[in-house]
Amino acid sequence: MLGTAPLTTRIATIGFTRKSARDFFRLLREGGVRSLIDVRLNNVSQLAGFAKKDDLAYFCEIHGIRYVHRPELAPTRALLDAYRKKDGDWDAYARSFLMLMREREIEKKLRPEDLHEGCLLCSEDRPHRCHRRLVAEYLRERWGSVDIRHLLLPQRRRRA
Repeated sequence: MLGTAPLTTRIATIGFTRKSARDFFRLLREGGVRSLIDVRLNNVSQLAGFAKKDDLAYFCEIHGIRYVHRPELAPTRALLDAYRKKDGDWDAYARSFLMLMREREIEKKLRPEDLHEGCLLCSEDRPHRCHRRLVAEYLRERWGSVDIRHLLLPQRRRRA
Protein backbone atom coordinates (compact mmCIF):
# COMPACT_ATOMS: atom_id res chain seq x y z
CA MET A 1 0.00 0.00 0.00
CA LEU A 2 2.43 2.61 -1.18
CA GLY A 3 1.47 6.20 -0.46
CA THR A 4 -1.24 5.53 2.10
CA ALA A 5 -1.26 6.57 5.73
CA PRO A 6 -0.78 3.85 8.34
CA LEU A 7 -3.91 2.70 10.16
CA THR A 8 -2.41 3.91 13.43
CA THR A 9 0.28 6.54 13.46
CA ARG A 10 2.90 5.73 16.08
CA ILE A 11 4.55 8.81 17.56
CA ALA A 12 7.09 8.70 20.35
CA THR A 13 8.46 11.57 22.41
CA ILE A 14 11.80 11.99 24.15
CA GLY A 15 13.77 14.61 26.05
CA PHE A 16 17.56 14.61 25.99
CA THR A 17 18.30 16.01 29.46
CA ARG A 18 19.42 13.61 32.20
CA LYS A 19 20.39 11.05 29.57
CA SER A 20 23.71 9.97 28.21
CA ALA A 21 24.01 9.67 24.44
CA ARG A 22 24.17 5.88 24.95
CA ASP A 23 20.86 5.82 26.87
CA PHE A 24 19.24 8.29 24.48
CA PHE A 25 19.98 6.26 21.37
CA ARG A 26 19.17 2.97 23.13
CA LEU A 27 15.70 4.35 23.91
CA LEU A 28 15.24 5.41 20.29
CA ARG A 29 16.37 2.01 19.00
CA GLU A 30 14.21 0.05 21.45
CA GLY A 31 11.28 2.35 20.61
CA GLY A 32 11.49 1.49 16.90
CA VAL A 33 12.12 5.14 15.97
CA ARG A 34 12.88 5.78 12.31
CA SER A 35 12.98 9.57 12.40
CA LEU A 36 13.80 12.09 15.10
CA ILE A 37 11.71 15.24 14.81
CA ASP A 38 13.37 18.09 16.66
CA VAL A 39 10.65 20.41 17.98
CA ARG A 40 12.96 22.78 19.87
CA LEU A 41 13.03 26.48 19.15
CA ASN A 42 16.77 26.63 19.85
CA ASN A 43 18.58 23.48 18.77
CA VAL A 44 22.12 24.85 18.87
CA SER A 45 22.46 25.74 22.57
CA GLN A 46 25.79 24.97 24.21
CA LEU A 47 23.79 23.37 27.03
CA ALA A 48 22.48 20.72 24.64
CA GLY A 49 25.66 18.61 24.71
CA PHE A 50 25.30 15.73 22.23
CA ALA A 51 21.87 17.07 21.20
CA LYS A 52 23.10 20.16 19.33
CA LYS A 53 21.65 20.22 15.82
CA ASP A 54 24.70 19.22 13.76
CA ASP A 55 25.99 16.65 16.26
CA LEU A 56 22.56 15.13 16.68
CA ALA A 57 22.03 14.87 12.92
CA TYR A 58 25.37 13.06 12.64
CA PHE A 59 24.63 10.64 15.50
CA CYS A 60 21.21 9.93 14.01
CA GLU A 61 22.82 9.14 10.65
CA ILE A 62 25.15 6.63 12.34
CA HIS A 63 22.13 4.95 13.93
CA GLY A 64 20.09 4.90 10.71
CA ILE A 65 17.60 7.48 11.98
CA ARG A 66 16.46 10.41 9.88
CA TYR A 67 16.84 13.80 11.61
CA VAL A 68 14.42 16.65 10.90
CA HIS A 69 14.10 20.05 12.58
CA ARG A 70 10.48 21.29 12.67
CA PRO A 71 10.52 24.73 14.34
CA GLU A 72 6.83 25.22 13.48
CA LEU A 73 6.16 22.70 16.27
CA ALA A 74 8.07 24.84 18.79
CA PRO A 75 6.73 27.65 20.94
CA THR A 76 7.58 31.23 20.04
CA ARG A 77 10.38 32.93 21.97
CA ALA A 78 7.83 35.27 23.59
CA LEU A 79 5.66 32.37 24.75
CA LEU A 80 8.62 30.45 26.12
CA ASP A 81 10.05 33.51 27.89
CA ALA A 82 6.69 34.33 29.45
CA TYR A 83 6.49 30.82 30.88
CA ARG A 84 10.09 30.59 32.07
CA LYS A 85 10.68 34.11 33.32
CA LYS A 86 7.37 35.00 34.81
CA ASP A 87 5.33 32.75 37.05
CA GLY A 88 5.74 29.39 35.30
CA ASP A 89 1.99 28.81 35.05
CA TRP A 90 1.90 25.54 33.08
CA ASP A 91 -1.83 25.63 32.40
CA ALA A 92 -1.65 29.14 30.92
CA TYR A 93 1.39 28.15 28.84
CA ALA A 94 -0.32 24.98 27.57
CA ARG A 95 -3.45 26.93 26.53
CA SER A 96 -1.35 29.53 24.70
CA PHE A 97 0.79 26.89 23.02
CA LEU A 98 -2.23 24.89 21.82
CA MET A 99 -3.76 28.10 20.45
CA LEU A 100 -0.51 28.64 18.54
CA MET A 101 -0.71 25.11 17.09
CA ARG A 102 -4.32 25.80 15.99
CA GLU A 103 -3.28 29.09 14.39
CA ARG A 104 -0.42 27.39 12.56
CA GLU A 105 -2.75 24.54 11.51
CA ILE A 106 0.01 22.01 11.99
CA GLU A 107 -2.39 19.13 11.38
CA LYS A 108 -2.75 20.35 7.78
CA LYS A 109 0.97 21.00 7.23
CA LEU A 110 1.99 17.54 8.39
CA ARG A 111 0.71 14.17 7.30
CA PRO A 112 0.36 11.17 9.62
CA GLU A 113 2.85 9.24 7.48
CA ASP A 114 5.41 12.03 8.01
CA LEU A 115 5.42 11.29 11.73
CA HIS A 116 4.76 7.53 11.73
CA GLU A 117 7.50 5.83 13.75
CA GLY A 118 8.90 9.27 14.47
CA CYS A 119 9.92 10.69 17.80
CA LEU A 120 9.33 14.29 18.89
CA LEU A 121 12.46 15.64 20.59
CA CYS A 122 12.71 18.40 23.15
CA SER A 123 14.93 19.08 26.13
CA GLU A 124 12.64 18.30 29.08
CA ASP A 125 13.45 14.99 30.75
CA ARG A 126 9.79 14.05 31.33
CA PRO A 127 6.85 14.81 29.01
CA HIS A 128 4.41 16.06 31.65
CA ARG A 129 5.33 19.73 31.32
CA CYS A 130 6.77 19.75 27.83
CA HIS A 131 5.31 21.01 24.59
CA ARG A 132 6.28 17.81 22.73
CA ARG A 133 3.49 16.01 24.61
CA LEU A 134 1.07 18.79 23.72
CA VAL A 135 2.00 18.50 20.02
CA ALA A 136 1.46 14.72 20.03
CA GLU A 137 -1.87 14.98 21.84
CA TYR A 138 -3.02 17.83 19.61
CA LEU A 139 -2.32 15.73 16.50
CA ARG A 140 -4.10 12.72 18.01
CA GLU A 141 -7.19 14.91 18.54
CA ARG A 142 -7.06 16.08 14.92
CA TRP A 143 -6.00 12.90 13.13
CA GLY A 144 -7.70 10.26 15.25
CA SER A 145 -5.72 7.06 15.39
CA VAL A 146 -2.39 8.08 16.95
CA ASP A 147 -0.51 5.95 19.45
CA ILE A 148 1.75 8.08 21.66
CA ARG A 149 4.68 6.58 23.59
CA HIS A 150 6.98 8.55 25.83
CA LEU A 151 10.51 7.13 25.80
CA LEU A 152 11.80 7.38 29.36
CA LEU A 153 14.54 5.98 31.50
CA PRO A 154 13.27 4.23 34.61
CA GLN A 155 12.91 6.59 37.57
CA ARG A 156 15.58 6.13 40.17
CA ARG A 157 14.31 5.82 43.67
CA ARG A 158 15.64 8.35 46.10
CA ARG A 159 17.00 7.15 49.36
CA ALA A 160 15.53 8.63 52.52
